[in-house]
Amino acid sequence: MSVRVRRIYEPPESGDGLRVLVDRLWPRGVAKEAAHVDEWPKGLTPSADLRTWFHGGGSYDEFRARYEAELAAPEAAELLDGLRESVREGPVTLLTAAKTPERSHAQVLVELLGG
Repeated sequence: MSVRVRRIYEPPESGDGLRVLVDRLWPRGVAKEAAHVDEWPKGLTPSADLRTWFHGGGSYDEFRARYEAELAAPEAAELLDGLRESVREGPVTLLTAAKTPERSHAQVLVELLGG
């Protein structure tokens, strides 16, 4: 199993495997053709309210707990299970525009996927 996080602004690499955008909004300045995104499961992304709260100064630990609660909802849980299956089949790269991916929702997903 191999899952990792990369910034979408970085060029694709041959070892990326399945490239999954995990941001709700399309990143500014990135052409869809150049991004080489295979999947964009918006239902896996933090809600607009949670994202606004976090960027307004919320703590990462509280964000993580709230995000995990959102991921327990049926639609998100189903998408997360599908992504787990993809990870079992080969490498998966989670793409995000976050400036600090290691303290973002993408990192939470990596940990939940066993990466």
